[in-house]
Amino acid sequence: MARNPKHDILFEPVQIGPKTMKNRFYQIPHCNGFGSERPLSQAYFRAMKAEGGYAACCTEYCSISPESDDTHRVSARIWDDGDIRNLSIMCDMLHEHGALAACELWYGGPHAPCMESRCVPRAPSQIPSDFEYLTYPKEMDKDDIRAVQKMYVDAAVRARAAGFDIVYVYGSHSYLPQQFLTPYYNHRTDEYGGSLENRARFWRETIEQVKAAVGDDTAIAVRISTDMFLGEPGTQLERDALPFVELVDHLVDVWDVNVSGISEWGEDATPSRFYPQGRQLPWQAAVKSVSSKPVLGVGRWTNPDLMAEAIESGKLDIIATCRPSISDPFLPQKIDEGRLDDIRECIGCNICISRWEIGGPPLICTQNATAGEEYRRGWHPERFEPAANADNDVLVVGAGPSGMECAMILGKRGMRRVHLVEAQDDMGGIMRWIPELPGLGEWARVVNYRKIQLDKLKNVEFIPNTRLDAKGVAEYGAELVIVATGSYWATDGLNGASHDTIPGADASLPYVLTPDQIMGEGKEVPGEKVVIVDNDGYFMGVSLAEKLATEGKHVTLMTHLGHIAPYMHFTLEAPNMHRKLHKLGVDIVPYHLPTRIEQGAVVAAHVYDEEGHEASWEADATVLVTQRRSNEALFRELKDVVGLDALRAEGVQALYRIGDCEAPRLIADAVFSGHRLAREIDSPNPEEPLPFKRERRVPDPADVERDVAELLERRAREAVSA
Repeated sequence: MARNPKHDILFEPVQIGPKTMKNRFYQIPHCNGFGSERPLSQAYFRAMKAEGGYAACCTEYCSISPESDDTHRVSARIWDDGDIRNLSIMCDMLHEHGALAACELWYGGPHAPCMESRCVPRAPSQIPSDFEYLTYPKEMDKDDIRAVQKMYVDAAVRARAAGFDIVYVYGSHSYLPQQFLTPYYNHRTDEYGGSLENRARFWRETIEQVKAAVGDDTAIAVRISTDMFLGEPGTQLERDALPFVELVDHLVDVWDVNVSGISEWGEDATPSRFYPQGRQLPWQAAVKSVSSKPVLGVGRWTNPDLMAEAIESGKLDIIATCRPSISDPFLPQKIDEGRLDDIRECIGCNICISRWEIGGPPLICTQNATAGEEYRRGWHPERFEPAANADNDVLVVGAGPSGMECAMILGKRGMRRVHLVEAQDDMGGIMRWIPELPGLGEWARVVNYRKIQLDKLKNVEFIPNTRLDAKGVAEYGAELVIVATGSYWATDGLNGASHDTIPGADASLPYVLTPDQIMGEGKEVPGEKVVIVDNDGYFMGVSLAEKLATEGKHVTLMTHLGHIAPYMHFTLEAPNMHRKLHKLGVDIVPYHLPTRIEQGAVVAAHVYDEEGHEASWEADATVLVTQRRSNEALFRELKDVVGLDALRAEGVQALYRIGDCEAPRLIADAVFSGHRLAREIDSPNPEEPLPFKRERRVPDPADVERDVAELLERRAREAVSA
C-alpha cells in the first residue's frame, strides 16, 4: 500500500546542527533494563527501532559518574573506556540502518541513591531527595561545580568516541542542571542561585563546555521540563523555562521538551487512564514559539493524523516516541507503507515502566511480546520462521489475550490450520470487559489489533459460541491442543494474605460479587453501601471503586496492605488514582483483612492487631477482589482423567496450556506465554522455554587461580603479623 499523502510531512528530513535525520521520527531516551552492561541486548533493542524506520534512537539516561548511580534501577553508564566499547555496538548497529545515535548524559544529584557505588552525590543545596528514601547530597562549592562540569565534558568526549551523533545535557525530571534552575532545589545565595540568570548559570556553562569539547560534528540536545507542577518553588514555563531557552538557544541544536519532575513523572509518561495523546503539546508549542531550533516531544503518539497535525500546526518539528516505539518498533515504516491497521498501538498501561521502576531487566510490553527479547531470544516483531511441524492442525481453546496471541503467531509461522475456539460469541476473554472500566478504553487495542491480524491469516479460523468438553477436544481432529481458558476471580475470598477463604464469602449470594460477575455477567450491585475487599494490589480494586462511586455508591476500599494498589506506583498511576478516589469520597481502609462477611456488614481485623479486635463496616454489597484462580478444569480433565495415552490414540500428539490457565499474571505475561509457546512449538519440548542468551562475565580460570593464590598469600602474611 502507498503512504497517505497527508503523512508525507512526517518523512521530511530534519537538520539537527551538523547532523541530518532522515525523517521526523525520534526514539527519545527511555529505559529498557539493559544499560551498558548488557551491550548486545541494548544494541539489538535500539537497532530494531532503527530497522523499523526511526531516524534517531537514544540511550536511556546515561550516568556520567559513579556519583550518579541509580541502582537498584538500571541506567546506561559512560564512566570509562569499557563503557565506550559496549555502547559503540549500539551506535554501529543504528548507523547500519541509517539512524542517528544519541546519548543522554545524566547526573542525578540527590535522586541518585548510589547503592552500588556508595558514592555521595552532589547538589545545589543539601536537601534530600523527594523521590528516594534517605538520600542526601553534598552541597556543591565552586570546586564541586567545576568537578561535575568536567564529568559532563569527559562523558561527552567518551560518547563521541563511542560513535554517538547527539549528546544530551539532560536536566528534566528534576536532575542536576534543572535542580540549579529550580528554587525548589536551589537555595543558594551566590552567583549560582537567586535570579534566573544565576540559577541558569550551571546549566549554561555546562552546555558551553560540552559543546566546545565535542566539536562541530556532534549535535547538542537539551531535555528540559517546562513545568514541574509544584507551584511557586518549581520550574515554571513563563518564569523559568522560556527565558532559559532564549538564553541558551544559540548553543543548542535540538530541544527535547516535556513536563514534570521525578517524584510524579507520570505527568510526563502519562498513563492512558488519565491523559490522551498529545497532552504536552501546549508546553512544546510554547518552546517552539521562542526557539529557532528544532523541537521534539513525546505525546504517546500512535495516530499519524495527530502527528502530522502537530507538525503542520508548528507545535513540533520532530515526533518523539517512547512507549509507542516499544509497542511497535516498526511504527514509522508502517505509516510510510500505508499499513495503519498493522500498527501495534501502545495502550498506555505503563507495564514497561513498571519493570524499570522495580529494577529488573528486561522491560516488558503488553502489546509486544518481543520487546526486550530481540537479542536474548532472537525474536523479531515482524518476522517468523516457518514451523518445522507446520503440517499439523492446532486447536487453541480460549480466545483471550493469550489464546489470540498464540493463534496469531502460529498462523504467521505457517501451521497448516489453526482453530481458535471460544465459548462466547466473540474473542477477547477478560479484555472484552476490562476496557469498560473507567479510563481503560485504550486497553481495547489488545483485542482489536489481534482481531485484525487474525482476520488476515487464511490458515486461522475463529469459531465462536462453541464450548468444548474433554471428549470434544479429544475428538476434534487436531494434532496439537493448546488450552487457554484463562482465570476467574475467587468466589470464596481465597487470598494471598491469609492463604485461606473468608467465612461468609460466597459469590452465589446476591450481596457478594466478583469483578467477573459485575463487569462480565452484569450482576447487579445491590444497595448503596459497598465494601471492596482488595488483596490484589493493582488496577482492579481501585477501578471498581471508581466505577461504583461514580455511579453514586458509597464505597469503602479495604486492603490488607499499607496503601491501595501498590503496583500502581510502578506504573505511575498511583498519585492521580489516589486523587480521584479522594475526590469521589471513597473511604480507604488499609491494614485490614475481613474475618467474615455477613448480609449487611463486613467484619474485619487489623492485620497487626495480635489481640484480634474486630470492627464492622456496613455493606449492602461486598466485592471480592481477593485473588484469581486458573480456569484449568478442562486441562486437568484432559491430562489427568482422559490421559495423554488416550489422547494420542485419538491423534492428539501434544497438550499444552498457556496464559492465566497456567497461572494468573499480568496481561503482558499472558500474551508473552502464548507468544512463547507459538515461537517454540517445534522445539524438542515446547512446554519448557528454550534457554535465552545471558550476557555475563565468566571469569577466566587462570584469573580465578591467581586471585585465590593472592588471597591465600595475604592471609598468610596477616597470620604471621598477628
